[in-house]
Formats: sequence, structure tokens, C-alpha cells
Amino acid sequence: MDPIALYVHWPFCLSRCPYCDFNAHVRERIDEVRYRRAVLTDLAFEAARVGPRPLGSLFLGGGTPSLMSPETVAAIIDAARAAFPAADEPEITLEANPTSVEAGRLRGFREAGVNRISLGVQALDDAALAFLGRRHTAAEARAALALARATFPRASFDLIYARPGQTEAGWRAELRAALAFGLDHLSLYQLTIEPGTPFARAQARGELVLPDDGTQAELYAATAEEAERAGLVPYEVSNYARPGAESRHNLAYWRYQPYLGVGPGAHGRVPVENGLVATRRVRAPEAWMEQVERLGHGVAEEEALDPPTRAREALLMGLRLAEGVEPEGFRARTGVALDQALDPRGFALAEAEGWLVRRPDGRLVATAAGRLRLEALLPLVVR
Repeated sequence: MDPIALYVHWPFCLSRCPYCDFNAHVRERIDEVRYRRAVLTDLAFEAARVGPRPLGSLFLGGGTPSLMSPETVAAIIDAARAAFPAADEPEITLEANPTSVEAGRLRGFREAGVNRISLGVQALDDAALAFLGRRHTAAEARAALALARATFPRASFDLIYARPGQTEAGWRAELRAALAFGLDHLSLYQLTIEPGTPFARAQARGELVLPDDGTQAELYAATAEEAERAGLVPYEVSNYARPGAESRHNLAYWRYQPYLGVGPGAHGRVPVENGLVATRRVRAPEAWMEQVERLGHGVAEEEALDPPTRAREALLMGLRLAEGVEPEGFRARTGVALDQALDPRGFALAEAEGWLVRRPDGRLVATAAGRLRLEALLPLVVR
């Protein structure tokens, strides 16, 4: 059986960034004891119905999970390990911001059992950080990168590119400064304007103009070059890692392995007998806690996924990976042969253009050119 990837959502932030459309909430007061109790109950519910499987990874995301106390983090880790005993050491990741307050907790998180930290650096330029609504400075980001490198066996950081006015030369200098800290993983996010966010309103008023497509492509290409120079390989469209340091948790998503989502608004793909169930938790934190206390779980919706739906999801995720989609694993997880999941005309066009290739072992892989246009390519080739 595939190991379980477990996601736990902490929905609270000190402030909301103007580009963010995540399930994040600003509260003057957080009842952490109540939240912790609800997470442990929600987790126990999922563990009971999934049964004995090893824990492959645990990801504490948000929101701003580094606002949690190390005691709460330790309680969640202990419960996950007890629910899903594993012979091998699971990957346990916690997202953190580089503010001095949160960085001061990093050693406590390591002692709690976190073995991989993911820092939301986003930029190493004070003007860019202010534009993005971040609460840390470039100096705090550098200090947190150094501390993360010294404290955790594995460490990742996030950067946002394609910001207004960004140049290739400036981006390369920023990348080199961040990569010089020697962390083993980089997650790269293109700045996109999500509906309903302050940035969307600013764009509608003409106050925010993103770089054109050509500039965005140049910045993306520059990222791959700088990451490769630092020893990081692009193993997914937006992720770079030293060989062996890829995010096991995110690989579970992209390889379409089962995962559980616990906490407000969390999504999951829960393995059940002869199938897979898509789950979604109650989104609002207070409503989620109330339901957990009342019913013993926070599930808002469940849907049994039929084979064609599983095949479509597996293709949409798997083609993001440099390794592509392996046919036998695809069939085992979806119940559909890989060729049957492809639109013949769309695939023939993508293959002729050099966007998709079939390797000798049968893997379906998006080329570098294909990954650049993946959003347009996927609807074309997925049946």
C-alpha cells in the first residue's frame, strides 16, 4: 500500500497578504487549545476509516503554522505517528515566515519533531516585500535562511517572481543571494492575480501591471539556470531540489498517491475499499471546530471518484513532474490505462510540436517547452 501523506491546516495569520486567496483568517485571539483538540479528533476520525498504513509525510501548512506553539506541533506529530506507525522516518514539514518572532521558534519546532522547514521568504528586497504585504524585512529573511540551514536537516524556501517592474538582472541577483545559503529546495511562484484580492482590485483600477508573457518566460528560464548553478534540479514545474531532497509530501500529490486533509478547509483523497474519496473540510475555523466537537469530524463534503475522474486528476498532476507519468502506476491508481485517458488528437498535436514525449519505458513526459505552456496544454490532451 502507498504510505499516507497527511496535511494539517492552520488557518490563522497576523495579516493577510494582498495577493492571497488561501483559506487564511486574521483573528485578534486564537484559542489554540481548542484548535489542537479539534485537529487531534479530526485526525483520529480519518485514521479509523483508513486503517493501518505507514505515515510517509506530514505537512503543517496554512495560514501561518509558525504561529503555533511548539507544544501544539509536538502533539500533532505524536498523534500522526501513533495513528500511522512507520518503520522509516516520515518527512515532517512546517511552513514558517522569516519574521524574527517566528524564526525564534525554529529550534522549538525542531525539538518537537519537525525535520523539514519551508520558509515563506517571497523576496529578498525590502521594497518588493512591502509591495507583497509581507511582515518581514530582507535582513530578517537572510537571518532566517541561515538559521534554518543550521537547525534542520532539510530546508526549503519560497520566492515569488514576475512582480511589476522586475528585471532579469535583478531577479538573478536576488536568486543568487538566496541560493547562496545552501538550502536544498526552492519553490517558485509566479505572481498571479486572484479574483477578490486587493491586487485584483488594484489591477482593475490600472494601478498594478504585471510583466508581459515574454518577460515572465525569461524570468522563469533564468530561475532554472541559477538553480542549476546552485545544484538544484527542476523536478516539477515550480519546484527545484538537490537530488534526494524533493518534497516527499508534494510528490504524493503529483504522483496521485492518497492523502488526508485535516483542519479548516483541508482537502483529501482518502483511500477506501475499491476506490478513492475526495473530501473537503468545513472552511471557516470556528464552524469547523464546532462541527468536530459535535460530530467527531470536520468533513463538509465527500465524493466517490470514478475511474475517469481519477485518471483526469492523475494526468493533470503527473504531467507537472519532470519524471512524467508512469503507465503501470497510473493504471493501478486510477483503474484506467494511460492511453485511454488521453485525447488522441490533442496528444498527436502536442507530440508533433515537441511538447509531450513517450519515453522507451512508456512514461509520458512534458518537455521543457511543454511545461512552459502546461496550463494551455493540459485541457488539450486530457480526455
